[in-house]
Amino acid sequence: MTSPVHAQLAEHADMQLLPAPPRSLVVAPSMKTAQKSVSTLTASGSVQRNVSLSILLGAPANAFAGAPGANPSQNTLVLYDSTGAWAWLGEAYAVMAANLVSHGSKYTLHTAASYTAGELNNYTGLVYVGSTYDEPLPTAMLDDVLATTKPVLWMNDNIWQLAARSPNFAAQYGFSPMFFDFSNTLTVTYKGVAIQRNALAVPSGLLQTSITDPTKATAVAVATNDTGGTVNWATKGANLTYIGEIPFSYIGMNDRYLIAADLIGKVSNPSMLARKRALVRIEDVNATDDPAALRAIADYLSSKGVPFTVAVIPYYLDPKGFYNNGVPQAIHLSQARNVVSALKYMQSKGGTILMHGYTHQYSNVANPYSGVSADDFEFYRSHISPDNYVLYDAPPAEDSASWTQGRITKGLMDFAAAGFLAPTIFEPPHYAASAVDYKVINSMFSARYDRGLYAGGWCPNGACGTGTPDYTKIYGQFFPYLVRDVYGSVVIGEQLGNVETEAFNNNPARLPADILASANVNTVVQDSVQSFFFHPYVNINYLKQIVEGLQGMGYTFVPANTVKQG
Repeated sequence: MTSPVHAQLAEHADMQLLPAPPRSLVVAPSMKTAQKSVSTLTASGSVQRNVSLSILLGAPANAFAGAPGANPSQNTLVLYDSTGAWAWLGEAYAVMAANLVSHGSKYTLHTAASYTAGELNNYTGLVYVGSTYDEPLPTAMLDDVLATTKPVLWMNDNIWQLAARSPNFAAQYGFSPMFFDFSNTLTVTYKGVAIQRNALAVPSGLLQTSITDPTKATAVAVATNDTGGTVNWATKGANLTYIGEIPFSYIGMNDRYLIAADLIGKVSNPSMLARKRALVRIEDVNATDDPAALRAIADYLSSKGVPFTVAVIPYYLDPKGFYNNGVPQAIHLSQARNVVSALKYMQSKGGTILMHGYTHQYSNVANPYSGVSADDFEFYRSHISPDNYVLYDAPPAEDSASWTQGRITKGLMDFAAAGFLAPTIFEPPHYAASAVDYKVINSMFSARYDRGLYAGGWCPNGACGTGTPDYTKIYGQFFPYLVRDVYGSVVIGEQLGNVETEAFNNNPARLPADILASANVNTVVQDSVQSFFFHPYVNINYLKQIVEGLQGMGYTFVPANTVKQG
């Protein structure tokens, strides 16, 4: 059996985080600014055969469809900053915002600089991500925002330009932008829930607002610093909601990012449903697993009325005999009769099989651990740094549409040989793949079930797929609800992680109490889907604690196939 020590890689805790752009020291003439220097931060169904790359990438466009279940009458405009040395971050933040917007509506994504007069008339709402201090915003954009009654969500910089353009900003919205607050604000309270803010975000500051008319404006989220002081994190006046920072930098599972996800939903679909659904996925199942453990999990989940998914690796490889006394192993799923029987038993108890890569490892090298299935990345290269972090390097040298399609096709053949229908949902091993890989996956499956990995430079002016991915600028994103991401894929989200009984690679242990704490933070997101995964070699009592904890919070477990339909 695969070693739990290695197989518990936090594919899912080691998200590639975006930094915040350094705060400009130039003071905007229309705004008071706290005088503090800031150091620069840096970031590290059916098988379609012979799919050509040109077909996969499709025609260039920056208009995108919403996820299944999105409101067909809604259409959101997403604008972002594009000047200066940190312009790539503007694109990255906008991609993250746009992915979230897709849950509620279709959308168009492009730079603020290319906004044209009257454009907002074609949309039901606007999301603007201000990441560049004093980005030269078109006056037409400012005027249209001030004139509209449609919902507008404005993040971080350049709100002072909007205020300066208006002769009566405070009278219209009931609040005024003031100055950047650099106090050590590490907690944001929203809907009565205390939510974390990473200390790395502190140097970029929080733009403070002053509520001048409480009958028109309110602080919808308030940040608290370590001395008990408070700062308005998000302020709403009339149709304008303002967030005083970039909520996509340094995000974590209990992060203020979730507030942004909820506020974006209020713009993209004001009539958003308020369902309380949950998902559980049994992870890294392969030919070496214990059939009795698989059956016990199925029996328990069935007894609680819990449908579930099973992430299956169809071909197990241990090319150097890492776990087999130096003797290489290669086991097709069809050769593990007892495991096949257990998987069919799981299906009879409400389980849905999804495809979790082909081998969940790469070649005969450590990538980054052992070269063994379930331990390593398959569609991305990685290594462990001297200070014990898992670092993402780049896609494999042979990465291409045909290479990826070939591996997936072989895996589907293994499922067929074992007597299973082709899975319709795919989970990339360790949630990592290239842009080309994601497009292939989208062409061969009806949905992914993961957290996405994205690369800077792929969406110039919002036209995703027309640029060249820069894999030195990658970033991960988790989703608290169903989205259709910029690869065109319907993505079933997973945001709660999994049980880790020991710390590893600078990731702390994670127990059921930690997962349920994250679930509590996720309750602030309207229409959230609470989703976690569980390895079959972990003590089943941990699974019971999480399942019953989520049910106690009022969440109902549903099949992944139900979620992917909207």
